[in-house]
Amino acid sequence: MAACINTQTNQLSRDPNRSSSDEDRYQFMNCRRSFSDQVSCAPICQNRTKTTQTRRIVEDLDPDEDLWLRMQDEARSDIDDEPILSNYYHTSILSHASLESALAHHLSVKLSNSSLSSATLVDIFMGVFAHDQEVVRAVKDDLRAVKERDPACVSYSHCLLNFKGFLACQAHRAAHKLWSQGRKVLALLIQNRVSEVFAVDIHPGAKIGSGILLDHATGLVVGETAVIGNDVSILHSVTLGGTGKASGDRHPKIGDGVLIGAGTCILGNIRIGEGAKVGAGSVVIKDVPARTTVVGNPGRLIGGKNPVKLDTMPSSTMDHTSNIAEWCDYVI
Repeated sequence: MAACINTQTNQLSRDPNRSSSDEDRYQFMNCRRSFSDQVSCAPICQNRTKTTQTRRIVEDLDPDEDLWLRMQDEARSDIDDEPILSNYYHTSILSHASLESALAHHLSVKLSNSSLSSATLVDIFMGVFAHDQEVVRAVKDDLRAVKERDPACVSYSHCLLNFKGFLACQAHRAAHKLWSQGRKVLALLIQNRVSEVFAVDIHPGAKIGSGILLDHATGLVVGETAVIGNDVSILHSVTLGGTGKASGDRHPKIGDGVLIGAGTCILGNIRIGEGAKVGAGSVVIKDVPARTTVVGNPGRLIGGKNPVKLDTMPSSTMDHTSNIAEWCDYVI
């Protein structure tokens, strides 16, 4: 368990000149880290000297402890820049002893309505986050993935508070846990609220790995028997659906490290191989070999029967270009 950095009780700093914290570095495919117990919320520093000392301590901590303390430090820096948000950041981040608590409360505020109270949702989410170490590890891997791959993500705290793709994915993790426990009515309720609030519709039966980036995420649809591997990046308006001609196991299986471009439809119980890249607007109804690129409607492999093999992991590089020289590179 991490020790509290400072045991004094301080007021919110309003110095607008304090610098933000250094960025953390996410290492690709390093998806399993040790789980840390809840840590006490470090109080806000009063001056620049104490802030510098705090950050030096953070650098020496376990990566998981480092992540939560770094998010707290980012929140303090944001308060310095925008003092009017001090209450918001204190309620959302600084008043919590752990990432699990902050995430559960933030999701509950987002998803509650007049007939579904925030207090009820907090109990539901904490029931999952506080007792499932695998889920918490996946949450932290997702945070690192978003910060590393999305240039629009300026900080981990910004991701937690404002990135609906990240929030929708974490709500799904809780819903999937409930679904696997047989609590299907409750799981479907969470799915419905996520769909209404975030415009992201992931069936609670779908299985999702860790290190996931749902970039923008609006219009994303994932079917019940879909499986998404580790370190996958998916853009907005993507459908992982069925063909309408099958029942049972009827949705796509996405391998590790896959990049799926915006507006793509992947239909049926097919497999997208590890490290493959699916171009924006493609319609894919057949298996895609590992480390290849598929584009078009219907989807076709670049290089044809001898497809060009990728030498980088596309979900990490986020390179959406195809480097097609001529039309003859396509094969129907």
